[in-house]
Amino acid sequence: MSARQRLAALLSLLGLLPMISPAAAQQSDPLRPDPLHWAVYYSDQLPAAAFADYDLVVFDGRHHPDLRSLQDRGVRLFGYINVGEVANYEPHYGLVQKMGLLGLQNPSWPDSRMVDLRDPRWTEMVLNRLIPEVLREGFDGIFLDTLDNAGYLEREDPKAYAGMTEAGRRLVRAIRRHYPDLPVILNRGYDLLPDVADAVDYVLGESVRTDYDFETKEYGWVPEDLYQEQVRILDGARRANPALHILTLDYWYPEQTDTIARIYEIERGNGFSPYVATVELDRLVPEPKP
Repeated sequence: MSARQRLAALLSLLGLLPMISPAAAQQSDPLRPDPLHWAVYYSDQLPAAAFADYDLVVFDGRHHPDLRSLQDRGVRLFGYINVGEVANYEPHYGLVQKMGLLGLQNPSWPDSRMVDLRDPRWTEMVLNRLIPEVLREGFDGIFLDTLDNAGYLEREDPKAYAGMTEAGRRLVRAIRRHYPDLPVILNRGYDLLPDVADAVDYVLGESVRTDYDFETKEYGWVPEDLYQEQVRILDGARRANPALHILTLDYWYPEQTDTIARIYEIERGNGFSPYVATVELDRLVPEPKP
């Protein structure tokens, strides 16, 4: 399921956050963190030097360029953790399967199955195995992905998945209690944001202005109403936690540099720190030069 489809399912829940216009939010928040030059890259084919000019980079937790040389240059590095799903190529897949924690297949990524966040054994695995594995690699912080699944599952089947959204909130707060000084990026998790904005350091809005359609295999603009709702959600989170950094990740054809430049302009106009990439996230797409 695309980010656009999941966002559409959220429209009935948007009363959870104040409806603040981007302009009003910028005027009322003089303490907003400075914009960041950042990127996300899930491969180990590029040398570390390719990322030397970034402020922050999200890498795959196991397969990545050399970290130390980038840290010596002051780049903050975050390791990816799949906390709402488990892919069949991840080392702990067999164990989680035996524990009976796996559920629905992700229709967009068929190698991955959603996990039952309500089971305390999963929380224990995240806290005591998945996060330590990433930290042993030498990362400065962690990137929490696929927590959108919590609200999605509960909306799809309120009876079978009752309490899944609350379990997602508890998981984020458990991470903060267990690792109080660890920098954390939350990818979307819009259902959780009203209650966890103060428990994370960064929120990533994925597919805010543009998205990839897994059915048509094409990039396209997010419908205006869904785009505006995401801006309001992200601004609401920032109002709840003025120190929160808002990152955005949009997807587009890498050769269409004029459009990519326009996406950067739009997201910076919202007061966000943007990056535009391909949906595979296995190549670095530089921001077009003026």
